[in-house]
Amino acid sequence: MDLLKVTNLNKSYGKKSILKNISLECKTGEIIGVFGRNGTGKSTLLKLIFGTVKADSIQIKINSETIHQKDVISSKKIAYLPQGTFLPKEQKVRGVIPLFFPNGDDQDKIFYSPQVSSFEKIKVGELSLGQLRYLELLIIGNLNHLFLMLDEPFSMIEPIYKDVIKNLLIKLKESKGIILTDHYYNDVLEITDKNFILKETEKIQIMNKDDLVKHEYLRCPVLK
Repeated sequence: MDLLKVTNLNKSYGKKSILKNISLECKTGEIIGVFGRNGTGKSTLLKLIFGTVKADSIQIKINSETIHQKDVISSKKIAYLPQGTFLPKEQKVRGVIPLFFPNGDDQDKIFYSPQVSSFEKIKVGELSLGQLRYLELLIIGNLNHLFLMLDEPFSMIEPIYKDVIKNLLIKLKESKGIILTDHYYNDVLEITDKNFILKETEKIQIMNKDDLVKHEYLRCPVLK
């Protein structure tokens, strides 16, 4: 088991504090869900851990090794899926995969994954949102990184691909630790092992949907 430990995470923009003294731990074999209203710092949290947004302060450790924020990307231990696509839109899917996996055996892991054969001849820019998100997750998930930061993996995608992505993430957590954020709370709660909400710069543990109501993430009572 590998352990990602983040402590003393602080981020402000001007005089406005976004995240204050946040700590979290994620180990391989678990999926952690992050909730919060728009503007509470969910995406910022992932970018701070990945190193694409500079923190006011942050301490990152994987097992006993301290990793400076500026060195996270080059360490190749933490991967990040942004909301916007990172794939070349004019390339066909079957041409994109070798860009990330030069080795044939590694390519086969992608090409022979469920559903890929149905869209491998299509240009990336012509994929549905579900196909695109699934392809991105397959690529990132099959890299050698120990931990994955996923920003809205379920947002606006077709139901069939929600199920395919859930199955993929459950499989990936066998060897990786995953932290994800998404407004589709039912999909998140279905696959996560732990959850918390960001509210007024702080991190609060969430056990179930009722807690999402209690902390005013959901506006109406949850039907049981």
